[in-house]
Amino acid sequence: MGTKEEVIQVKYSLFHRLGKKAFIFRSPWSDIIQYILLVAVIVWLMSISTARLGYIWHWYRVPRYLFTFKEGELLAGPLIRGLLLTLKISAISLVLSFFLGLGTALLRLSGSVMGKLLARGYLELIRNTPLLVQLFVMYFIVGPIFDIDRFMSAVLALSLFEGAYASEIFRAGIVSIQKGQWDASHSLGLSMWDTYRDVIFPQAIRRILPPLTNQAVALVKDSALVSLVALEDLTQQARITIAQTFLAFEIWFVVAAIYLIITVSLSFLVRYLEKRFQIVD
Repeated sequence: MGTKEEVIQVKYSLFHRLGKKAFIFRSPWSDIIQYILLVAVIVWLMSISTARLGYIWHWYRVPRYLFTFKEGELLAGPLIRGLLLTLKISAISLVLSFFLGLGTALLRLSGSVMGKLLARGYLELIRNTPLLVQLFVMYFIVGPIFDIDRFMSAVLALSLFEGAYASEIFRAGIVSIQKGQWDASHSLGLSMWDTYRDVIFPQAIRRILPPLTNQAVALVKDSALVSLVALEDLTQQARITIAQTFLAFEIWFVVAAIYLIITVSLSFLVRYLEKRFQIVD
């Protein structure tokens, strides 16, 4: 019996060493080569597609819709102006959605029956209806009643939608804290607010930051729908530019690349946060 255990231990030790060594000396060239091959395949497929369509690319006309020079001064083109509005909408909606999400999560975890009912009703209503419908309701119905302009209507619609999903992230992070932490806080005589502030939130924030950043990525992509209420964001500016120039493929590819840069940057932030706030159980 002892011999068999020794053999298993030796095999595990060798596997562990080889795995660790392979991880340490893994060359990045394989990932680079795979990426180059993927790009080459995509370019090849695009060339075949455009050749069959008989489409002639006019990339040289695109830069003027990003930046223009006037009297030696660099000016933002329509796409960049739309991008700035998209980032503004996303930033404000992100902050509001996080506050809404935190408030809803605390209501669901509270002892108030009315608070739980309100939070549950908000979640069920928002998560079971499309964002597009919510945006139209906010713009065409709620906006005129409370004299809310189209910018704030779009921000509120996005905030309510993303806040419903953020609330589940907050709630899951709070619930994941061991029950012993709560018991220890109560035994020390801490109030509920002090328990959340000094004990629960410092631990939960490490768990919820990465998924919250993923939610921010989704919010940026969902913000493209605000173009349907006549806000001149990146998507709307792209439609206007295409209507004027007929550069459909070029403009949409540029817009897709801009969104990709934003979301990939946030994805790298997610990876950094996952490493920075990694939890070892």
